[in-house]
Parts: sequence; structure tokens; C-alpha cells
Amino acid sequence: MQSLDPFVFIAVFQEMLGPMLWVLLLLVIGGTIAFIALLLKEKHIVSQRLVNSQLIGLVGGVLALILMAKVSSSGFTDAAGPIDWLLIAGVFGLGLIGTTILSYTLSGWLKPHSCSR
Repeated sequence: MQSLDPFVFIAVFQEMLGPMLWVLLLLVIGGTIAFIALLLKEKHIVSQRLVNSQLIGLVGGVLALILMAKVSSSGFTDAAGPIDWLLIAGVFGLGLIGTTILSYTLSGWLKPHSCSR
């Protein structure tokens, strides 16, 4: 493979995740836009909402690991080298961050914070 083609990645992820790939991509794009809009609206981060979202994010990290185990042909017992464990940590971290941002955004739009300044 002489060059890096992004369409190869799309094809591989489409093969692994099926239609769930597009649902996840829409969730990421829509969640990011909603998060930015919420930050622009509130002009600050609400600390209590962030702490609660981080706790929910831990569950999202675990769910990301479960999804990774379901769509790959290997399990956690097959992880041999440091790069395998780095990939597992990266998947957990991305699941944690994504779920934290989505839960912060959802709770911000559903239950707005009243600021007494």
C-alpha cells in the first residue's frame, strides 16, 4: 500500500459496523454541533453537570469496549503487545469522552442551568 486512502478506512468500518457506522457518525457530528451551540448559549461550563456527565462517561467507555469486542474477531485475552493495550485504552478513552460530551449536551438542553449573576 503506497498511499493512505481514507475510503479504505470507511470501507473497513462499514464492513465491521454495518449501518451502525452511519448512526454513530451522525451522533458524533450532531452531538458536537449541539455541544458547541450549548457552550455559545451558556457562555460557561456548569461544573455539577460536567461531574455527572463524567460519571455517565465511564459507562460509555465500557460500552465502547463491548462494541469493540463484538465487531472485532479477537477478544481482550488476545491482546499481547503494548500497542494492543494502547488501542484498548484509546477505545475506552474515546467512548468516555464522547459519552461525556453527549450527556453534558443532553442534560444542558433538556434542563438548562439558571445562572444568578
